[in-house]
Amino acid sequence: QVQLVESGGGLVQAGGSLRLSCAASGRAFNRYIMAWFRQTPGKEREFVAAISWSGVSTDYANSVKGRFTISRDNAKNTVYLQMNNLKPEDTAVYYCAGSSHIVKLATIITSYDYWGQGTQVTVSS
Repeated sequence: QVQLVESGGGLVQAGGSLRLSCAASGRAFNRYIMAWFRQTPGKEREFVAAISWSGVSTDYANSVKGRFTISRDNAKNTVYLQMNNLKPEDTAVYYCAGSSHIVKLATIITSYDYWGQGTQVTVSS
């Protein structure tokens, strides 16, 4: 069983930056593919970024490419999402997700077994 706890959300002005963290408890974190998703009220949860267990491979939604960076520190059982040049449309609850059974980066929700509780990011214009 893996538990994921996000932190680092908050209120920021457009153009600003935030770094989200996701701390994982449990075993074999370094074998999990990890991802970030986000959700706004009334909309489906959408893919933001994913990272391979080694950190070598990453994938991003087109809407965040060039602005967001996903990374991980397996020694600390933590995955990060550095968000730069934030826009009001980035406002959402951000969720950390992990998968122990997929071997390729995935963008769909059902690929991930474990989810955090979410952290709110609000970008003001």
